[in-house]
Amino acid sequence: MAGINRRNRVSFILPALAGVFLAGCSHLTAVHWPWTHKTPPPPVPVNEVILTMDNGAAAAFPQYWKRNTLLIDLEAAAPEGSLVLQPRAGAPWPVRLGFRVAPGSIGVLEVRGEQRVIMSVAQGAGQPIDLELAPGVYTRATTQIQLHWKPR
Repeated sequence: MAGINRRNRVSFILPALAGVFLAGCSHLTAVHWPWTHKTPPPPVPVNEVILTMDNGAAAAFPQYWKRNTLLIDLEAAAPEGSLVLQPRAGAPWPVRLGFRVAPGSIGVLEVRGEQRVIMSVAQGAGQPIDLELAPGVYTRATTQIQLHWKPR
């Protein structure tokens, strides 16, 4: 290094130090880097309402909270089917109620509570969509909600 002048030594040492520093940064997992994003945790399943088929057998569709909306996940549902929803004994209905469906698998969703609502589902592939019930479709006095879906 005797033949290398001072300027060349600095230009050699700085990249070497930067390489050592950057190699060490990869081991700092507790540091939050601005270019990394945590994946959101999966929703926690709950059991807020009683789901039964028309014949009285229990139905096993996942239920999740999305803020103050109870979502009933119908992504795995057959192209046609029916459900009856009832609140748990001594518990009120959720403030908001919605249904998660996969476009293309269900075409029309019919809900009967205090009011009858028919919701169309967009055709084609894509991300699941959440269909929320409007206020007034069910009230505190509603004993059950009937749900029927079919292809378009």
